[in-house]
Formats: sequence, C-alpha cells, structure tokens
Amino acid sequence: MKPIWIVDDDASIRWVLEKALARENLETRSFANARDALSAFEHDTPQVLVSDIRMPGESGIDLLQAVKAKHPGLPVIIITAFSDLDSAVASFQGGAFDYLAKPFDIDKAVALIRRALEESLREASVEAAPAETPEILGLAPAMQEVFRAIGRLSQSNVTVLITGESGTGKELVARALHKHSPRAQQPFIALNTAAIPKDLLESELFGHERGAFTGAQAMRRGRFEQAEDGTLFLDEIGDMPFDLQTRLLRVLSDGHFYRVGGHQPVKANVRVIAATHQNLEQRVRDGLFREDLYHRLNVIRLRLPSLRERSEDIPLLARHFLVQSAHQLGVEPKRMSDSAMRFLSSLELPGNVRQLENLCNWITVMAPGQTVEIKDLPRDLTQAPPAGTTSFVAAPADGGAAVPAMLTTPPTPDGWIGLLELQAASMLSAGQFEVMDTLGKQFESALIKTALKHTHGRKNDAAMRLGIGRNTITRKIVELGIDGAREE
Repeated sequence: MKPIWIVDDDASIRWVLEKALARENLETRSFANARDALSAFEHDTPQVLVSDIRMPGESGIDLLQAVKAKHPGLPVIIITAFSDLDSAVASFQGGAFDYLAKPFDIDKAVALIRRALEESLREASVEAAPAETPEILGLAPAMQEVFRAIGRLSQSNVTVLITGESGTGKELVARALHKHSPRAQQPFIALNTAAIPKDLLESELFGHERGAFTGAQAMRRGRFEQAEDGTLFLDEIGDMPFDLQTRLLRVLSDGHFYRVGGHQPVKANVRVIAATHQNLEQRVRDGLFREDLYHRLNVIRLRLPSLRERSEDIPLLARHFLVQSAHQLGVEPKRMSDSAMRFLSSLELPGNVRQLENLCNWITVMAPGQTVEIKDLPRDLTQAPPAGTTSFVAAPADGGAAVPAMLTTPPTPDGWIGLLELQAASMLSAGQFEVMDTLGKQFESALIKTALKHTHGRKNDAAMRLGIGRNTITRKIVELGIDGAREE
C-alpha cells in the first residue's frame, strides 16, 4: 500500500497527523507546500492525499485540480476553516473526497482518512478488473439461467416470448438475443405497442400506401419492413388491440402482410421477439388476447427474475449505474459505503433494475460528498411509509406509469450494526439533531448496564471488563442515571 501524503504549511498540523496515522500503522509523507507535492507526483503517487486549502503559493484547490486532471480516482481530503464555506463548496466541485474543518478532532480525521483509504483500495481493485462491461450484468443463479438460455438460442431463429415485471430488462435481453444470432448484422427494431395510439399502431407496424388515409402523402415502410432480415422486438404485446392481433397472427403464420391501403402482399423475413409484464394466460381467459396468437408467440418462453430474486446483484448493478451516470454528467463517480450498500440490498425495489438505475442517477446529482451513506439516500427509501400508503419515484422517461418506490417496510439488516444504522437513518430523516450524542448515550448505557449485570453490580469489575477507568465508569453511571452499581 502506498503512503498517505500530507500537504500543509503548518508544521504542527503535519506533525499531529503524522503521529496519529503512525499509531494506526499507516505510512505518511509530508510536504510544506503544493509545489513540492506536485513535483513528487512526477515520479510517485499516494494512496490518499490530505491538503490544506490556504497555503503560500498554489492553494489546496489548485493542487486538487492538478491532481484530479491526471489521477481522477485518487481520494483528496481538503483541510479548511469552519468559516470558509465557499472553499468547501469549491473543493467538492473539484472532486474532493471530503473536507476537514479546523479545528478538527484527530480521531475523526483519522477515521475519515481510513475511509478514503478503503475507497482508494477499492477503486484500485475495480480499475484492475477487465474494462469491458457485459451487455447484461448479473451473478445470481437466476440470471445465470437467463444467460444460458440466450446462449442456447444464439443460433436459432425461433420466436421468443420474454416475461417479467416492469424494469427487469426485457429489451436488453431481446437485444442480446439479436446480437448473438445469425441476424446480428441486420437491423434490430423495437416497438412498444402500449405507447402507440391504437389508430396509429397498424401503420407503425405494417406501413401504409400513399393516400391510404388523410395525411398519408407518401408511402411509408412499417416496422416489419424496417426489420427485414433482422429482429423485430414487440414490447408490451399484451396491450396490443384485439383486431391488430389478427394481422400479427397472419404475419407469423404465412410470413406476408399488407400495408395499410395496399393490395400487394409484402414478404416478411423477420424474427419476432415479444415481451410483456402481464399474465397472457389470464388475458386469453378474459377474452382480451387471442389464444392462437399466444401459442404462436409462446414457442420459447424466457422469464426474467425480479430484483428481489437476485438481490445479491444489487451492489454490482449499483456500482455500474453510478459509474455510468457519472460518465454521462462528466463528474467523479459516487461510492456507496458498505452500510448504505447493505441497506440498499435489503430493499424491495419493485421498480426493479430501472428503479435502481433511476436511484443511482439521483444519487449522482443529489447526494453530498463522494461516499454515500444511508442518510444520503432519498427519504422515501429510508423512511417506511404509513400503513396503506405507497410512495413513488418519477415516471420513467418512456412515458410509463410511475413506479412504486417501496410497498413495505424494508427488511432489517442482520446484526446490531444494521439495526443501529437503520435507527440512525430514521432519526436523521426525521430531522432530529444531536443524533450522535443521543445514540452514543444509549450505546454507553446499554454496555454499562450489561456489564454491571454480568458482575452482579460490582462497578470496578465492570469497568475492568469494559476496558475503561474506574473514574470514567463512576462518572458515566451518574451522567446516564444508571442504578444497581455498588463499590467492590
């Protein structure tokens, strides 16, 4: 592991940080100004950079900008004064990992540097991984079954019906089926049948002749012709109007269709892949979907698992979407803390992968700092809605209905740390202040009470078991109002 670099013109600050980090067995290297640090970057790099913001010559912001230009993944912690809010804002805009406000608590400073160190090491392992991102991400067994099915269908032209909840990635799978098929060099045409008005859908699918209806001033090729020799993906097929289902059945049966207003049959050499989130069997029973068309489409069925069935993939997907979102906005990717990632993985996320992607876009824009904690997540995720209510995220860009953000209280993470994190998140989201002091007192009280029970009320013995001094436990017992303690 590389050393931590400290850049500060104040020798006392450098000395204090050096000694504190040495006690943690962390190697350091110090510089009195930004110029010397920049010179050192020509032949070496740190694991983490800690820099004062105001120094003679180049400032900490100048150093931050120069370092980020060449080493965008390096965590940089800026030391600033409490009153210098503009500088703190500038440091975040420049890509700082976080900032320390003077005068700072040395233990908090070391904890922040350790957090930056963990992120730096994690970033290094990510950079060492293969750069190419697969078209569909997933390590869960349910997704491995999907990948195997795509592989088996790779050399086939058979019709495929993809089912699964909204937001599970049905179009991605359709594109993968096309990409790995013999038709890969030909067009892939997608059409959401639920998004096209009924009176326009026929023309969209099959095209029209000039003069076929008012406004048809020229012949127009439909999606079937556009997809010739390639793949036509019909999304939300369950919403197709009943009369158009008959025309689609004819194309699938004999491979010919007529443009609207046309009299000459047009041959269609197209592989059809359909998708729906609805129960087509039930729609057939309800008389809303043709049974013969259902059987034509349901040659090979591919069911996509919901995100609830592959929650182990949430960290992988979240990191991917955070990087993708940051790239689109031209900013440094945000990082999820371990506790925030565990919390996120415990949520239902009924909007599935699409909801997770929307959430990562929100985090990239709205979350403060580079490392995202539970308290930084949207309140509709960290706070369970009252019974009988549902909270919503924004409607998808494709015009579909808003996706419920959370229908039930998220499962409690395992272990007392998970419970503590949820309690802290709930208090912070409710706008409470002095959360650290409140929870800290409850934590100390619980420990001391448990130790006193274990030692049958013997205060000195309890202090020894807890690893604190006799005077400390006496003071805490008084401050916290704990009963049942006695002298030895």
